[in-house]
Amino acid sequence: MSVLSLRLAGPLQSWGASARFTRRTTESAPTKSAVIGLLAAAAGIERGDDASLEPLATLRFGVRIDQPGSRVRDFQTAHHGASGKSMPLSERFYLADAVFVAAVEGDATLLSGLHAALRNPVYAPFLGRRSCPPAQPVDLGLHDGATSLMDVLGEVPWQASNWYRRQHSERTDIELTVLREARNDEGEFADTLRDQPVSYAAEHRRHALRTVVSDTVRVPGPSSRRLPRHDPFDALQEGNA
Repeated sequence: MSVLSLRLAGPLQSWGASARFTRRTTESAPTKSAVIGLLAAAAGIERGDDASLEPLATLRFGVRIDQPGSRVRDFQTAHHGASGKSMPLSERFYLADAVFVAAVEGDATLLSGLHAALRNPVYAPFLGRRSCPPAQPVDLGLHDGATSLMDVLGEVPWQASNWYRRQHSERTDIELTVLREARNDEGEFADTLRDQPVSYAAEHRRHALRTVVSDTVRVPGPSSRRLPRHDPFDALQEGNA
């Protein structure tokens, strides 16, 4: 069993699980359908190729919220290309200054191929929408022989931005929320989200329900990396005591 981890960070992200008329919202964390779509695009899987998508969709998914960001709303206008007629005003929601660590767990050979694809993608990755490019390469590494997805999400160092770290500079460890797919014995404690990818074909996009459990992990905080305090006058003071 292997786990592939990804860093999802950028000025704007949008992880929509639903869209209603001219209002397109975002979830508070990356969705499985979007992350699997990112991996499929990197591997060159076309939108209508449901057979090639199926192995990716069976991967177990989890995401860690390293920096929650803030929700912003954008009003957009558009015109019909042929007639020039104005289209209805639409609302689109984004997460600004957010950072996440996503991970998928599954077959080692499959994940090894996806890891290589992330390093040399056929189609460039984006964070939910094409207008949201990542600020850095998304590849965080392939963890061969990993015990579990949760172990990896607990081991990957905190990925928050420097300015966000400074707000927690006195903490030796940080408790982070993880949203992961539930195991079979956790159904009564899980929420459901229509986020399991079935097809990305433009004419019939389909998603099934999947179960999600909220969990936590603790990772080292900023102060755990500090050197011990040293004052050269301490020795003089001890000698005079």
